[in-house]
Amino acid sequence: MFNWLKKKTQAKDQTAPDANELSGVIEALRARPAAFKSIKTIVLVASGKGGVGKSTTSANLAMALAAMGVRTGLLDADIYGPSVPTLFGLTGEKVTSPDNKLMHPLQAHGVCLQSIGFLVDPEQASVWRGPMASQALLQLLNETLWPELDVLLVDMPPGTGDIQLTISQKLPVTGAVVVTTPQDLALADARKAITMFQQVKIPILGLIENMSFYICPSCGASDDVFGSEGGLKLAERYQVPVLGQLPLQSALRQQADSGTALTAGDASLLEYYQQISRALLWQLTGASSQSVEIVITDD
Repeated sequence: MFNWLKKKTQAKDQTAPDANELSGVIEALRARPAAFKSIKTIVLVASGKGGVGKSTTSANLAMALAAMGVRTGLLDADIYGPSVPTLFGLTGEKVTSPDNKLMHPLQAHGVCLQSIGFLVDPEQASVWRGPMASQALLQLLNETLWPELDVLLVDMPPGTGDIQLTISQKLPVTGAVVVTTPQDLALADARKAITMFQQVKIPILGLIENMSFYICPSCGASDDVFGSEGGLKLAERYQVPVLGQLPLQSALRQQADSGTALTAGDASLLEYYQQISRALLWQLTGASSQSVEIVITDD
């Protein structure tokens, strides 16, 4: 069961591997043929809109996977507003090249990284039309000297436009993860992201409900600041797995703003992301072939 979901929700027919099973899951992942160059799987992390914490979720998923021994990379696909340099404490850092043609990715917190933010001045705006931005992204992907990776996460920009279609059509994508919050505005755009992936035949590996609940640090009371169970109902409607629910916590914001490693911060946050990462690995290795059934109870 999804034992990290809130108590009032239950999920059936879907389990994530525990720590003892993890090594076998990673071995199964590495036994797969490479999807792209030396990369075994490519996973898109999308939301359909900005402001739901997609980039923070992508970065922390990458750190959690790396901490579990998964060879992990993260490609920042947001050409107009790259976040990866800040999230990994690499603001102002630049990529290097062995031949002025190809680029070495940067490394931080165990993750292999590439972003347009490593090529341009942090305060310089990328005033490019859609086709130019799409071409720049493809160059970032194709001209980076990626090492052997088990998973390459792609932090997608908000929306369902040129860049999203270019990635969907030009890359051998393994699947997509959709990030949302429980509120109706976010769910409306998450639905668009799901239907876009369905149209281009990219499997939905799961849904993550971010800012799902707030726990008072003083009294321990829980409050559904942005609504209740919206992501779970969306998952039920489209019959996709719920990989997990994440809390609204100041510690998460502080960790992201400072570029601190997830493993060096709040232990409870690390556990949330590692649980979700295990569920994602379970989906990637095909260990669960049934669609999830979400049952919302009053308990």
